[in-house]
Amino acid sequence: MELFGLMALMGLVALLYASVGHGGASGYLAAMAMVGLSPELMKPTALTLNLLVSGLAWTAFARRGHFDVRLFWPFAAASIPFAYLGGRISLDPRLFFGLIGVVLLFSALRLCFPLREGPVRHGPPVWAIAGAGSIIGLVSGLIGVGGGIFLTPLLLFFGWARAKTAAAVSAPFIFVNSAAGLTGHAMAGEPLPGTWIYLAPVVLFGGYLGSRWGSGMARPQHLCRVLAAVLAVASVKILLT
Repeated sequence: MELFGLMALMGLVALLYASVGHGGASGYLAAMAMVGLSPELMKPTALTLNLLVSGLAWTAFARRGHFDVRLFWPFAAASIPFAYLGGRISLDPRLFFGLIGVVLLFSALRLCFPLREGPVRHGPPVWAIAGAGSIIGLVSGLIGVGGGIFLTPLLLFFGWARAKTAAAVSAPFIFVNSAAGLTGHAMAGEPLPGTWIYLAPVVLFGGYLGSRWGSGMARPQHLCRVLAAVLAVASVKILLT
């Protein structure tokens, strides 16, 4: 019953995150933390599932013509080496869960209070790309996320992209960061657990529905607030224990 509950929650996470161009890693981490999985299982499992769902979201948003390669590649180039480095590092469990708790709380706030898109301004300066890309990449590799939960609000807040473009850029950004983090994890000699095999079909189905939905006309604010509540509860639980 615990496995079925986890699978159902993972599918919902994939659907909602894919609808905004994300892979869902922070949601997967929250679900796995709530059922008591260890960091050794959580990090590579979240990265693997992230690859699957962000790949679907990338394809769906790109087909709709929202992808901007000129905005994507500078952030990806700055982020990938640090995501790889972070993937090679195994954190102390206390620090690992502390970072996850903070990221989940940020994710909950991001989902609860989405930024409204404004007029698009000039492109991001080189220093902002280098700084943001490297920090996001390192955090992504350390805890097992793709970084889209940070990149999307950054693009919207500074007016560097519209909402659909931000989602279309975040999806491949998550994909390459997850791949880099997973590669670093493997190169450090850490095995890839088989947990993802049971969860992959569910998140693929949820990710397919969400990416098709989100790349069209959908605005799933109400369901996102439900997910935000789940992430907030998981964050508080992790930080307090």
